[in-house]
Amino acid sequence: MVLLDNANFILRLEKIANEAKKNASFTMTFKRYDGHDRPVPREGKKPLAKPETYMCLMRAQFKSKKISTVVRQEDVPTMMAMYSQFMKSKMDGLKRVKKVKSKAKATKG
Repeated sequence: MVLLDNANFILRLEKIANEAKKNASFTMTFKRYDGHDRPVPREGKKPLAKPETYMCLMRAQFKSKKISTVVRQEDVPTMMAMYSQFMKSKMDGLKRVKKVKSKAKATKG
């Protein structure tokens, strides 16, 4: 998995979305991240220190390609603005779903 800075993450995410648009899909995950890259120790061992602030770990996966970034608390508004702009630009191929009325609703109304 490749750990990128926030701006490069969005750029690589756009490349992944363009590849996936042709014939596949990609997944995004968001996870609270405390900065530790090791598991919690067993009972009796020295516990890991609690962080003052938590961060957000964003991951994207397309086939075997994986990218990720860590977003600090002060960078969240900027990153979410970039991510929302990305989502708006890539959601152009959605089709409107026609709703079908059921017979029960049609007879009541």
